[in-house]
Amino acid sequence: VQLQASGGGLVQAGDSLRLSCAASGDTFTSYAMGWFRQAPGKEREFVAALRWSGRTTNYADSVKGRFTISRDNTKNTMYLQMNSLKPEDTAVYYCAGRKDPYASSWASEYHYWGQGTLVTVSS
Repeated sequence: VQLQASGGGLVQAGDSLRLSCAASGDTFTSYAMGWFRQAPGKEREFVAALRWSGRTTNYADSVKGRFTISRDNTKNTMYLQMNSLKPEDTAVYYCAGRKDPYASSWASEYHYWGQGTLVTVSS
């Protein structure tokens, strides 16, 4: 599976942004998917994940209520809608795929990774 993340950019605090992750090469619908991020000088951290069906989602506490993860299996694409962005959301955002229908917040449990897209939130 190849994953291509896009949609990052420079925004101001309070703005919204939507990231996309396009998948190709395998049966996207059987994979759980997730978003992770890595800020400069910090470890990669979990942001959000969802099951293959999209019906079950989980979020990091830091983004809960502001970010929404979703997927469109007809388009082999996953999304991350980010609202009320804060400067601390600044990071490279990575999408990831897991060869399992159940979502996970552990980066080590994902088998495929996109190249990352940079989100910069100015204050």
